[in-house]
Amino acid sequence: LRTTLLFLSPKDLYTAPDSCEGRCEEPYGEEDECHCNTECERYRNCCEDYYRHCRPEGFSSSRDAITDDDLLHVSEQLYKADHNKARPSDVAINPQYRASPGETGDEEDRSPQPLYKYVNEGLFSKPTYASFIKLLDNYERATGREEDVTAEELREQDNFLKEVMKTELMKKLFAFLHKKNRYGSEQEFVADLKEMWFGLYSRGNGEQDSSGFEHVFSGEVKKGKVSGFHNWIRFYLLEKRGAVNYFSHNFDGPWDTYPDVLGLQFSWDGFYKEVGAAFIGCSPEFEFGLYTLCFIARPGRA
Repeated sequence: LRTTLLFLSPKDLYTAPDSCEGRCEEPYGEEDECHCNTECERYRNCCEDYYRHCRPEGFSSSRDAITDDDLLHVSEQLYKADHNKARPSDVAINPQYRASPGETGDEEDRSPQPLYKYVNEGLFSKPTYASFIKLLDNYERATGREEDVTAEELREQDNFLKEVMKTELMKKLFAFLHKKNRYGSEQEFVADLKEMWFGLYSRGNGEQDSSGFEHVFSGEVKKGKVSGFHNWIRFYLLEKRGAVNYFSHNFDGPWDTYPDVLGLQFSWDGFYKEVGAAFIGCSPEFEFGLYTLCFIARPGRA
């Protein structure tokens, strides 16, 4: 048995608590502000400079960086590849009252008519739409209540991922991320998508009560207010059932085709959403792909 003693200066021992410099593969510590081992990606608690200091083998922070120009270019590619989006004749909306910045918090219904005048529900028979819609009723919307994930719901998650990965849009996204050395195979990418979107985390009381998919697409209620809920299909289906009441909008995108962007105010079973931005008329895979790109390219940042 041989013992080696290392004598280090105080400078060598110190690392910033919010940095991975000198901390790569350091064991998990509950008291740490952020983490630097490979598990931190799964639990979404990596330090912001994790990729710079602890990049996976084959990943070069300079050569494989995703620049703002890259983001712009690949986003436009995804937009053009959204072959399942609504045509102008598929969706008709009635935005009615435009709220000023000072009115968005009023919780006042200034639009007597529903937001959606017409939606061609034939869209919903497309495989990515149909598999997406099946996921929407899988969640307990109140935060602080543990999610009970059934075997059927797990199959629905896998089926949705299988269908979106058949699309040109998601294949383009994978090709881009593969070129940037983020993923070595499509199988690895799909496994990460499942964890990224459907992996559970806590929004309240330490319970495993939320996921990226639930928050962004299905919507939650936290402290008496609507949280997340950014999907046009979800809104349309609930408005049709009378569970959502459209109040007003504060922003309407400049496009004359779909997808368009709307910033809106609404009530969901009496719970209020002050500003809920949504792409109107896009396919599920467009939002799924675009938000995935942002999450991977700019973790923890705007």
